[in-house]
Amino acid sequence: MGETAGYWGLFLHAHLPFVRHPEYEYFLEEHWLFEALAECYLPLLRRSHLLLEDGVPFNFTMSLTPTLASMLADELLMNRFSGYLARTIELSEKEIQRTQHQPEHNRLARYYLDRLTVKRRFFEDKLGSDVLSGFRSLADSGRVEIVTCGATHGFLPLLACHRPSVRAQIEVAVTTHRRLLGRDPVGIMLPECAYHQGLEEVLAANNLRFFIMDSHGLLYSRPRSLFGVFAPVYTRNGVAAFARDHESSKQVWSSKEGYPGDTAYRDFYRDAGFDLDMDYIKPYVSPDGIRTFTGIKYHRITGETDHKELYEPETAMSRVRDHAANFVFNRERQAEHLARLMGKPPIILSPYDAELFGHWWFEGPDFLEHVFRRMADSVVRPVTLAQYLEENPTHQVATPCASSWGDKGYYEVWLNGTNDWIWRYLHHAAIRMSDRATRYVTADPLRRRMLNQMARELLLAQSSDWPFIMTMGTSVEYAERRLKLHLDRFNQLDGILEEGWDEETLKEMEDKDNIFPDIDYRVYAE
Repeated sequence: MGETAGYWGLFLHAHLPFVRHPEYEYFLEEHWLFEALAECYLPLLRRSHLLLEDGVPFNFTMSLTPTLASMLADELLMNRFSGYLARTIELSEKEIQRTQHQPEHNRLARYYLDRLTVKRRFFEDKLGSDVLSGFRSLADSGRVEIVTCGATHGFLPLLACHRPSVRAQIEVAVTTHRRLLGRDPVGIMLPECAYHQGLEEVLAANNLRFFIMDSHGLLYSRPRSLFGVFAPVYTRNGVAAFARDHESSKQVWSSKEGYPGDTAYRDFYRDAGFDLDMDYIKPYVSPDGIRTFTGIKYHRITGETDHKELYEPETAMSRVRDHAANFVFNRERQAEHLARLMGKPPIILSPYDAELFGHWWFEGPDFLEHVFRRMADSVVRPVTLAQYLEENPTHQVATPCASSWGDKGYYEVWLNGTNDWIWRYLHHAAIRMSDRATRYVTADPLRRRMLNQMARELLLAQSSDWPFIMTMGTSVEYAERRLKLHLDRFNQLDGILEEGWDEETLKEMEDKDNIFPDIDYRVYAE
């Protein structure tokens, strides 16, 4: 390997909203977690551990949001995930029998059974059914830097009119990360990459050294970033801002122009849960008869046609190797060109939603593994963002521009005609939370529990997922129900705070929304 021409900063943002419904034996939205675990997090962990075992010099940064990390640490949800895996394995075994006279389908059914068996063995034997332990061991290796996000992925610029709400999102995130990952986070993925001026003051107060932005956050900084998005800037108080490189990002995330749209890759939407007879598939979809994805998919993308050819894993893996080689080649040429212009090695930051790899793009984890193996002999060196700052401590000082990675680049996705009604209620509840936290700086044990639960309910209501879902028009009823549910519980508790309350009803709320067990409501105090 020659002299370093540039650095590559892969950043995987792993996030799901807190979805936990112990009051039901089956809850459809919990499958968001189960699918992401089976198709994304476990494959990424397994390939990372393989790279470790093979001594490949890989590095990347990822965020585990507090809501996701809390669900990964939840015994109820992990037991339900074990059941989900067992049912999917049972379905693949049944598929082997059903397709015994269809050789190509049968071969794929056996392929899925083999993969699922390996996943279950990795989850139960290697990880001891503790997914967080796998992430902790990666962090301990020094190869992966795990950072945090907002406590419930709250959209910080729209919460900023009430300063304690921003402070609570950050402080609760840091304490949760410390409790679950066993270390303080050194950086943060801003929820939705959404930045507003002054946010860095809260980050610095929590010892967060860097954050991630979208491209225009640096391109329109004041003064303008000298090196565009290919070097971070320091904000006035020393917190570093990194920005996304559009070229390397689009090459991977775009389903039309990027690698995932290749016709040889597996088609996400053609799934046994929708293709097979309902009487047959019913035990593996929602008990109320709603068809769901099962993960058993027999077809490849093929092209823009309703007719889909059968998936061929060997062809897809050959394409993965080609695309990995192409990606590394392009980063080398990009880094060499930029280094000549800049007079120093650039950092090319490629942030993606982690769920792209394995869930939306089935072959994605294999792609990343091959990229890292090829980069072992490349002039481009993969680094964590903390590593980069340690090796390159001197940077321009500038004030980034307000921005997000949502459509049109600013805040419209989270504030528009589909969801603008929610913000008055969220702000009103936040103001009351600060009033109560300030008034009851000291409180008796029962009232303290009530105030802590009010803080949990407010944080859960502030999740950016709810307005995002309303904008996208998917699962809107669930998003509205969740928002109203948390605000209703908040209002219930607030209404009887002076009188004390039925402890049994309070415990029921605590059991359902059991996130942030160590929360201190005084984080909202003025």
